[in-house]
Amino acid sequence: MSRSTLFAVPLALLFITTSYAQQTPVSYTKPAQDASSSGTSSMTARQMAELQGDILMARKEYPSAVNAYSKIIESEPKNAQLLNKVGVAYQQLGDLKRAERYYKKSIHSDKSYASAINNYGTIEYERKHYGKAITEYKKAVQYHTDLATIYSNLGYAYFGNKEYTLAMSTFAKALALDPHLFEKKSENGSIIQQREATDPGMFYFFVAKAYAQNGDAERAAHYLKMARDNGYIGFMTAQTDVTFARVIKDPRVQEVLQTPPSYAGSSKKQESN
Repeated sequence: MSRSTLFAVPLALLFITTSYAQQTPVSYTKPAQDASSSGTSSMTARQMAELQGDILMARKEYPSAVNAYSKIIESEPKNAQLLNKVGVAYQQLGDLKRAERYYKKSIHSDKSYASAINNYGTIEYERKHYGKAITEYKKAVQYHTDLATIYSNLGYAYFGNKEYTLAMSTFAKALALDPHLFEKKSENGSIIQQREATDPGMFYFFVAKAYAQNGDAERAAHYLKMARDNGYIGFMTAQTDVTFARVIKDPRVQEVLQTPPSYAGSSKKQESN
């Protein structure tokens, strides 16, 4: 498999869980307790039904989750949150057409529901329609200006569209809102956090730059190493890139720069940063 497709579907939704690097699928908040727990005694039958759907989602039993949510939707056909959850389940199953249909139903029910707008953007992103994805993410940001996930997704779309300056500034906004964004296994609500990059080496270099700009030497070194190990020869430009000025003298950053990559001496063409 070539590096240009390393992160393609079905690994499009990547979450870093241990040492910033383990991959898992799409994220949503797991319920705090099983439906049979004593803390659910005060819940209504309606609330219990939705909780059961959430538990099935957490267990990755997506068809069963769809059935659970759909039963509620029969009496609440315009419930934007439930329609969005069904969309997430279908996207996890790889059924992008049904996922898109439910995201659009959710948005039709609530035009300001940022989660569904964002999630529809991830469908366009997976289809490599980066311009359309940018449009959707920018809409979502208008309705939810303080959610790092949406800014991160927008950064990925700019990166995919080769608008690198905008990608860099957008990732910086995301990390300003949540410095641990790229390490998290899950996010709040049924909102998809896109983690696909057509050139992972170059992408990790941009992430390293974003952390360096924030003065986070540990994470800057980690992602700089990942850029190096994924074949981005341009990682050495960190030595003179002003974005790395705050962290360049840190021993962890210097160790990455002073360790020759395994492909040293290869004829791989250096890409522009």
